[in-house]
Amino acid sequence: MSVALLDLEAVRARFSALARGLAFFDGPAGSQVPDEVVAAIATYLTDDNANLGGTFETSVRTESLVTEARVATAEFLGCSAEEVGFGPNMTTLNFALTRALGRELREGDEIVVTRLDHDANVAPWLHLARDRNLTVRFADIHDDCTLDWADLERQLGERTRVVAFPLASNAVGTLVDAPRLAALAHEAGALAWADAVHYAPHGPIDVAAAGVDVLLCSSYKFFGPHLGVFYARRELLERWQPYKVRPSPEHPAGARYETGTLQHELLAGLVAALDYVASLGWDAIQGHERALGERFLAGVSDRCRLYGLPTIEGRVPTFALTHDTLSPRDAANRLAQQRIAVWDGNYYALEIMERLGLPDGAVRIGILHYNTAEEVDRLLEALAAL
Repeated sequence: MSVALLDLEAVRARFSALARGLAFFDGPAGSQVPDEVVAAIATYLTDDNANLGGTFETSVRTESLVTEARVATAEFLGCSAEEVGFGPNMTTLNFALTRALGRELREGDEIVVTRLDHDANVAPWLHLARDRNLTVRFADIHDDCTLDWADLERQLGERTRVVAFPLASNAVGTLVDAPRLAALAHEAGALAWADAVHYAPHGPIDVAAAGVDVLLCSSYKFFGPHLGVFYARRELLERWQPYKVRPSPEHPAGARYETGTLQHELLAGLVAALDYVASLGWDAIQGHERALGERFLAGVSDRCRLYGLPTIEGRVPTFALTHDTLSPRDAANRLAQQRIAVWDGNYYALEIMERLGLPDGAVRIGILHYNTAEEVDRLLEALAAL
């Protein structure tokens, strides 16, 4: 019933990349892009390519595109257009935003991160701690790779200024209860700083409902180009002092943190990607992904050890596993020879791999809505035959 919500044949027809016979289970490292996104980028470059601030037609159209991108992104995230901004990638944006916040922090202030985090939401805080004599504390996880809420609460104190966390783990797929975490952060007088990169292709984001103060994601994970996106509360954006050149705009608030010329052609692709997601609807996407995730979990080989939650509840369909005789790299190579794309290694999730005792990482399988039941069966057969 859930699968029927999505016209999968029509969906896959919108992706030329899917016609090559390669089964793409590499989505956690970047999704494939529908043809309309490619066309939007090309059309901008052929018809509208210009910088901002001119009175001629291509510059005026580019100004309109930037405004359109802010409005579309705000709708995607559930905030105002003034509260969003763009940059090369999430990691670069996070270094910039943490540095701006760092001007307000004082020696002895504390940052709490989790062992579920991608390093893009850990390393910026570690560097800032070194520069400003801060303390970074780590909230632990349980053996099933869910957040240890009791340990998180133990890490909070009167000097806590930020609690950084992922909406979903890019390594094992675990979801984090954002409203619960944000409430704990705010009770401690801290900001809730969310990494939504891995979650964004799997479900709707509403920053107001989540209660987060800052949220970052990347459009190449949700069927768009390589482009970083951020939201931050307007009051914060107006109060912080960003590192930027002097003539940069002060309004809208998000633009204060955009250094240099934006990637205008990628903004055109972003708008097209957001239109693509809206054309399907989250109910259809989530229903199909849930069915495929259940299919995978029901059939995974006994020779593979799965890390994380054993059912589809409380997770997105991203799975980390190891084989009983093959290294993650060897297993990924053998699957690649059968035209099945998966990842091996730590995927920049250093803390969780250390916590699980996996120095070589794991094989990561990521299902997205354009995958098919036949591809999942093909993957399961290949894993069983390794």
